[in-house]
Amino acid sequence: MAQSDDQDKALFGAKQTDGLVTAAVLVIGDEILSGRTKDKNIGFIAEYLTASGIQLREVRVVPDVHETIVAAIEALSGAYDYLFTTGGIGPTHDDITADAVAAAAGVPLNIDPRAVALLEARHGAEGLNDARMRMARIPDGADLIENKVTAAPGFRLNNIIVMAGVPSIMQSMLDAVAPTLKTGRKVESRTILANHREGDLAALLGELQSKTDVAIGSYPSFENGVFRTSVVLRSADADALTVAEAERSGGERGADEWSADEAETAAEH
Repeated sequence: MAQSDDQDKALFGAKQTDGLVTAAVLVIGDEILSGRTKDKNIGFIAEYLTASGIQLREVRVVPDVHETIVAAIEALSGAYDYLFTTGGIGPTHDDITADAVAAAAGVPLNIDPRAVALLEARHGAEGLNDARMRMARIPDGADLIENKVTAAPGFRLNNIIVMAGVPSIMQSMLDAVAPTLKTGRKVESRTILANHREGDLAALLGELQSKTDVAIGSYPSFENGVFRTSVVLRSADADALTVAEAERSGGERGADEWSADEAETAAEH
């Protein structure tokens, strides 16, 4: 997802801070763990949050087991500024995310009149069977998250943002909740493309990492019979990135050993 600075300010600017804002994602569902359903949400959320100035620090995938979900919610919501969950808020018996969030927060779970009104507007009173009414169960004190696709809402309780697992619905909910989130400094990345195998650069990269707090990653590739390595420097501190990039020429083997013929600099959005 690419956004201009003006779009970012319009979407997130109301609650920007100078510090770092962190998040975790909790993916809930037996179908993900079994491989029956291929997750399409983690990458989207990661890119979306990075573009907004929220650093995704951890992702967990858990089964449809109440105690396991509760434990994960308690751990992740306590460790990060935000916890985003996907999956488990549909109409079936194994959709138990709302139950787990309520239990983790220590609040009751009840039929929410606001959610009922949304579902009734879409399905009519006669269409509100027991299954659909499960989607109107919301923990006390939670704010609803709009769902423009099917009307059944997600919700936010404290720093826990609960969204559907269906990608199009999740994306709609993420767009809806985004303006309410505080954001911090954006992470920038600089990529150096080197004509070397990753193993040949390992010592030099280790030396560079020992001199900086900038995150350094290396990603090998093999194309047209040539081994290459993309070295990616990531930091929310642009000055630190510049220093780290300059340091790559100061190692024992020097810049020539990188054989870098291309460099790219961009904010990660």
